[in-house]
Amino acid sequence: MSGHNKWSTIKHKKGAADAKRGKLFSRLAKEITLATRDGGGDPDMNARLRSAVLAAKGANMPSDNIERAIKKGLGELGGAVLEELNYEGYAPGGVAVIVQCLSDNRNRTAAEVRSIFNKYNCNFATAGAVSWMFQRKARFVIEGETANEEALLELLLGHDIDVEEVSVEDDSAEIVAPPECFAAILAALEEAGIEVSESSVTMVAQTMMEVNDASTARSVTRFIEALEDDDDVQSVVSNLDLGDEAMAALGEE
Repeated sequence: MSGHNKWSTIKHKKGAADAKRGKLFSRLAKEITLATRDGGGDPDMNARLRSAVLAAKGANMPSDNIERAIKKGLGELGGAVLEELNYEGYAPGGVAVIVQCLSDNRNRTAAEVRSIFNKYNCNFATAGAVSWMFQRKARFVIEGETANEEALLELLLGHDIDVEEVSVEDDSAEIVAPPECFAAILAALEEAGIEVSESSVTMVAQTMMEVNDASTARSVTRFIEALEDDDDVQSVVSNLDLGDEAMAALGEE
């Protein structure tokens, strides 16, 4: 299983705290607004919006918040226009990082992201410096009893969906496919009654950077957490592959 999914297992523990701070709801609302702006306000006709709404409901986001985010995306509420921004660089150990943001102020976001890179002694890079190591992919994470590699493959292939990888580790399944397959995969999983923990079209590393040293792993993960705590950051993708010793050390914290 890819390293970013191992890391997501650890990050999952932060979910409740993020929700309490209101940042999780803010990120979900931004994604709903942008998905609506780009694909319309009907979840049945807009797979990205449907995925975002499902994620919001899974996080117990109030229906009023969801409806308000959709209206904002339709331009019914006015306000500042959101813009998708990506920033690139290197974390400790040579780990490549892409910071994906949604912002209504490009200058503010760039300054804040650069400040975090500087604070953690990481290298802020120019556009294209690390993105060549990644490809856009449809990515789904499924947890629990339905995280069955054979059953998921059979389901998706039965719908003639081009799946690149289905991997399972610790009751968590990860599906990776071409980005144009996102809507078809989401529909197939919904039809089968399979609940999705994470779903997005995102950047996925093609070559992983394995980190075995616990100290380096700790520095990388703290840096990523600091980025994720910024209000304008939607997600952080990297080619981090945590070795067993590093995973064990982080799991004990």
